[in-house]
Amino acid sequence: MNVDGKLRMALSSSRVWRRLLHIGWTFAAVAVVFLASATNAAEPVRVLAAFTLKPALDEIAEGYRKGGAEVVLVYGPSPGFAQQVENGIAADLFLSADPMWTDELAQHQLIKTGTVTDLVGNHLVLIGKKGAPPAEIGSLAQLIGAGPLVMCDPDSHPAGRMAKASLTSLGIWDAVSPKTARAENPLLAVKMVARGDAPYAVVFTTDAMTDPGVDIAAVFPDDSHPPIRYPVAILAKSSNPDALRFLDYLLSSSALDVFKRLGYVSLGQR
Repeated sequence: MNVDGKLRMALSSSRVWRRLLHIGWTFAAVAVVFLASATNAAEPVRVLAAFTLKPALDEIAEGYRKGGAEVVLVYGPSPGFAQQVENGIAADLFLSADPMWTDELAQHQLIKTGTVTDLVGNHLVLIGKKGAPPAEIGSLAQLIGAGPLVMCDPDSHPAGRMAKASLTSLGIWDAVSPKTARAENPLLAVKMVARGDAPYAVVFTTDAMTDPGVDIAAVFPDDSHPPIRYPVAILAKSSNPDALRFLDYLLSSSALDVFKRLGYVSLGQR
């Protein structure tokens, strides 16, 4: 090959290498941009919440997002979520329908110290079909007749546990226990009364407010059962700085107004 040929090959090779080098730098620059975007983009706050809180939290989350932040809500049973937290699930906040599960996680150092907060409370009520007159809880055994009195299982649901505790405290559990029917959840108990399948049920105020086919016939004394509380806490493994921001928002007046409108009792405000 003559000198001109070798020179042309060298120049061609040089141009190829320059092009490859340019392409390489371009891909590197794009990769840096993607990495910077991924690093700078705020991660959404990941929340594990008891299913019973869904109507309120969905509405509250809409208000929170209007401030430019993002939150991902996952609903399910509190005991199952507590188990998943113990197994290492990636999440930032836990909203429980029962304090016993946040207490358990705290005992295992799975909750950040000082972040457990009683968000809202509830009342235990006796409901009857729409139009049912006010009732005397002390006369419940006679009132329900052959029954059934619908309630959740005291061994597996906080509403059932509170119902049994209150009826025991008031001295009427032994009389009404044989006439009770167990519902899988309070909403099913409400439906049974609304349909006329049962004359009365013991549920929470928030459950009673979900169906216009029932009325609250009586409110159980708050001191006849343990406090009904819905605690929220930041999980120990959370590194999301917005977790505290969302917790503060849950305790804001706008969020608590949503809870109160749906029947919850406000326990605190920031």
